[in-house]
Amino acid sequence: MGASLPIKLLIADDDKNLTRVLTTELSESGYQVSATDSGSGAVTLIGKEDIDVLLLDLNMPGLGGIDVLKELRTSEIPPEVIILTGHGTVHTAVEAMKLGAYDYLAKPFKLEELKAVIDKAYEKRRLLTENLLLKTQLRRQAAGRRIVTRNPQLLELLETARRVSLSDFPVLIYGETGVGKELFARTIHDASPRSDGPFVPINCPAIPESMIESELFGHEKGAFTGAYSRKMGLVEIAHNGTLFLDEIGELPLQLQVKLLRIIETRAFFRVGGVKEICADVKFVAATNKDLRAEVEKGNFRPDLYYRLSALTLRVPSLRERKDDIPLLVEHFAQDEADFRDKRFGREALAVLAAYPWPGNVRELQNVVHRTLLLSKNTEVGPDDLSADPFTMSAMSGRRLRDIEKDHILRVLKEVDGLRGKAAEILGIDPKTLYRKLSRYGIHQ
Repeated sequence: MGASLPIKLLIADDDKNLTRVLTTELSESGYQVSATDSGSGAVTLIGKEDIDVLLLDLNMPGLGGIDVLKELRTSEIPPEVIILTGHGTVHTAVEAMKLGAYDYLAKPFKLEELKAVIDKAYEKRRLLTENLLLKTQLRRQAAGRRIVTRNPQLLELLETARRVSLSDFPVLIYGETGVGKELFARTIHDASPRSDGPFVPINCPAIPESMIESELFGHEKGAFTGAYSRKMGLVEIAHNGTLFLDEIGELPLQLQVKLLRIIETRAFFRVGGVKEICADVKFVAATNKDLRAEVEKGNFRPDLYYRLSALTLRVPSLRERKDDIPLLVEHFAQDEADFRDKRFGREALAVLAAYPWPGNVRELQNVVHRTLLLSKNTEVGPDDLSADPFTMSAMSGRRLRDIEKDHILRVLKEVDGLRGKAAEILGIDPKTLYRKLSRYGIHQ
């Protein structure tokens, strides 16, 4: 059977001879078998034990097989049910299938045939159980991904996000790198009627232009060199859920046309496909660009822009909500179990509040974790922030532009000029780092 634990079977049949034979044969085959001769007995046992597969006779005195199925429908993960039926009751077995039974076997049946159906039914239940566990874990993670704020502007934006989550209109989220645009997208998804469906994020600039169409829409076998089998795209995977298109301003123009069609018709074709596929998806897009300016430059389609911008959220930068810095610092410190005995002192928090945070919340999180890791003190003071050289400059009252420039240069020096690594430490996108270096006249 290939299972590490035996499959738990329950036989509910008032034919005692059949029950005895099946119990003996299936037990010898490695199944864990229990039996009852009534429907009420089956319901009672299932309420007490975790039964994987129920072998259920339809015609039993008292509570019949159909009634048992109706009772089981209230369970979150009921056992998979295989109906054991005589030839005269096949039509009733079909009715049982409509009520959720996995399959039925007409008596008499071969033992090997029964075992094969049991194993398939168990596999289905195992997948359902794993899916339920995954959803539970994701809900717990979602609770830990909450947006931490007491800033009135952001609190109002969160309320707006919850309201727009109730409609299927696309949502466009504006904000600098690191402000938490994906977190807002997840908030919209979690508050929506689609919360039990998938949340599928895609970072548009992270996927090569030659591959992004296949990633979004999928492809058929043989559609191009290397397409050895059919592949589902992210739009199809997001069916009944939310597709989050991060940095949509980087999406190639030819794909913007196809994306607009999907938003409007909920239909698309896989690459190389001729069959139209439907997907019920809520679209949430995010960008750190001014899309209206990109439309004027010819880099973004106006029809897609107008379709996306009907519901727009602008997430403020950390510079605009510095009152949240102490709250965020405490939140990030509590995230790390090893550092829960440490806290940031008032002077250290003042230093953090003086910095412009070009990488926003993501950069703050990196600074907090790195400082906690390197500090030997229970209370973090300004000297402990020397691991991030910008802090002493921030206290001196120098121009924010100079503080930011010096900080970036120091990080670049620490990583021997590796811009990708520097961007990761700063908590900003490599393209953002490149633009800042160009603005400061730094070419290295």
